[in-house]
Amino acid sequence: MAAISPEWLTRDYVEQALRTFYKDAALKLIHLDINPALGPGENYGGVLTRMLVRFRLSNETDEKKNHLIVKTSIEDDELSQELMSHYDIFNREITIYEEVLPKLNELLIEIDEYEQLFPTALYVDRERSAIIFEDLSIKGYVMADRIKRLDTEHVQLILRKLAKMHATSAALNERNNGCLEGYDRGFFNRYTNAYSGYFVGSLLAAARWLSKRSECVHYAQKLFELAPHYMDIGRECFHPTPGHVNVLAHGDVWTNNVMFKYDPKTGRPVDVLLIDFQYSFWGSPTIDLHHLFNTSLQEKLRREEQNSFFQFYHRIFTSTLRKLNYRQNTIPTLHQFKLQVEKKRFFAVHSTVVIQPVMINEDPTDASFNALMNDDERGTSFKDRLYNNPEVQQNLKHFLPVFERKGLLEVNQCS
Repeated sequence: MAAISPEWLTRDYVEQALRTFYKDAALKLIHLDINPALGPGENYGGVLTRMLVRFRLSNETDEKKNHLIVKTSIEDDELSQELMSHYDIFNREITIYEEVLPKLNELLIEIDEYEQLFPTALYVDRERSAIIFEDLSIKGYVMADRIKRLDTEHVQLILRKLAKMHATSAALNERNNGCLEGYDRGFFNRYTNAYSGYFVGSLLAAARWLSKRSECVHYAQKLFELAPHYMDIGRECFHPTPGHVNVLAHGDVWTNNVMFKYDPKTGRPVDVLLIDFQYSFWGSPTIDLHHLFNTSLQEKLRREEQNSFFQFYHRIFTSTLRKLNYRQNTIPTLHQFKLQVEKKRFFAVHSTVVIQPVMINEDPTDASFNALMNDDERGTSFKDRLYNNPEVQQNLKHFLPVFERKGLLEVNQCS
């Protein structure tokens, strides 16, 4: 068993999970092979473990084989556990997989538009904050390259699924007396500043790099001044806007939180599934779009095609809302939706300056959740190195003037 795997992930545990899923108390686990699913810097929100199991059902003689993914909380240090406890991310994700996502599927079936949006959980364990999924890679689903990022076909597949998830969640909330409005612990929330070590620490690291370039000193000063207000501005951005169509947002849509299937003959993407709902929250759907567009698009698309992608998303989102007879708030016209996009554009700043440098980082040195969140020497050094990436530097130089002209670097933008 690989060292990264939780100690409790034993043969007996896996056998009991399989017995529960197959409803067979006499199922016999014959073989178990466990390996880590991702390496350093690939995922900061949990431990992913890949399992190959061979087992026999009590009423069959032939062996069965299955490939599974176990998602568990980070257990390697107290800091990680303490910081994540403020977000309750694992209980939230378990609840979403158990209680919310199946209902979204039912709504798509109701309007004859069912398509798989996300994987199905085989087994959940609240005590250990663990979820077992079927390994999607065996069905041909793989992650795209987080360094190369996504082209138009990949992006449109994501937007189609995301629009349907958003629309069905709005309808579900309307029909069930605000049942989703308690999901209020996104990256920025009113309960905690636990991630300020990462968010503000990375903002300051960006400012330090900018301050060493004469042509960028002005923007460095802007970021230094913004830092004490940063978490408050983020919280304001995450507040649901009364009168708008709010949704259960995914909360962390980027290249590594979706999985694509490709046509074996053409190599073109034909399907995508959304994964990882740890940071899902009730709020504006535009936050998911700002996050995706400013972390995971190929740069040419990011700079030239965002308006067309907003339009593509809007068409599917509003069409699905109408088919579901959504009436709680006015379904926005494209013009109204674009105004909502601008209202939440601060998250484009956050995704550009703070989030993307981590997501396209290729240096595995100290690439851990602890280093990301900590402001000690190791954590500060890790974050400083993120801004040695030439592409990150080019993006800062390009987008900071754009953000400044929109007033998004001002300290009083919440007023």
